[in-house]
Amino acid sequence: MIRLLRSATLLLLAVAAAGGSVLTTSGCAEQRREVVVYCALDQEFAATIFEDFERQTGVHVEPQFDDEVTKTVGLTNRIKLEKGRPRADVFWNNEVVQTVRLKNAGCLDAYRSPSAADIPDEWKDPDGVFACFAARARILAVNTKRGAPGHEPRSWLDLADPTRKGEAAIAKPVAGTTATHFCVLYEVVGAGKTNAWYAALQKNDCAILAGNGPVMREVRDGRYAFGFTDTDDFNVARLDDYPVKAVYPDQDEGGLGCLVIPNSIALVKGAPHPDDAKKFIDYALSKDVEKRLAFGRSAQIPVRADVETPPGMKKLGEIRRLKVDFAKAALQFEKLQDQVPELAPAAPTKPK
Repeated sequence: MIRLLRSATLLLLAVAAAGGSVLTTSGCAEQRREVVVYCALDQEFAATIFEDFERQTGVHVEPQFDDEVTKTVGLTNRIKLEKGRPRADVFWNNEVVQTVRLKNAGCLDAYRSPSAADIPDEWKDPDGVFACFAARARILAVNTKRGAPGHEPRSWLDLADPTRKGEAAIAKPVAGTTATHFCVLYEVVGAGKTNAWYAALQKNDCAILAGNGPVMREVRDGRYAFGFTDTDDFNVARLDDYPVKAVYPDQDEGGLGCLVIPNSIALVKGAPHPDDAKKFIDYALSKDVEKRLAFGRSAQIPVRADVETPPGMKKLGEIRRLKVDFAKAALQFEKLQDQVPELAPAAPTKPK
């Protein structure tokens, strides 16, 4: 019996030395270190980031993703519903308006990550509740085999241009970056002008689709000549050799400018695993992760000027940007839900 106990003890010590879970004196297994991340970034882009964090730290990442239709809003509502008993540690949002809404609702805790020290102030919450990184631009994806020469779209207003009737597509403005885009337009040009534009593009037979991904697929396949989407969806289509190009809208002098939307990351208030949550936030905000997202299929644009980017990627300084205060734009979200004209059904798929 003594020999068996000694062997068992040696085995447990060996497992512990190897970093594995061991039995406690109460007979229960030691809990595995983990961090629960609610992630709005597409799974295909975030997965390798999670895997590398696990390899480097030994902390398991338990991700929860959303879907194309409820993008960001679904996870935001979930965090609000769980406020009394949080399940998430970190909210990794692929935009920023919903992050501001969670801050305003008291669902997030302040954490000033040392990794964010060199991120420009415009991309950081002044109260230290969240930081932004790895941005995307809202561009017009154009099918190069559609449309007359010299008739390439150049502005957000072109979706409602009668000479382009039936040529364009956009996602429903209820979630994701399209909702963010509309909140920004509400703040910058006003709800009246934005709603009038949205009604006009519907009358212009602009397709209203489920998300940015479907918009990109319809354009790349030639069913629509152009559509509003994000640079990550466009870049995937480009890498897959579809006949597409990106037009950064409203770049002329005096133009509205192109909307650039960053990822944002924050610590959930009452996070079950706060220490490991902060480790993950530090990792996600590192220059290395920004570089990897820039060179990956999603082609995210670094918010730091000194982070290396692949050939052909526009840096922030090369884009005439739409000037926006995201904190003010976030206050427009409820108005958007109430005032956007009733969504038209998606336009029927056109034959090539």
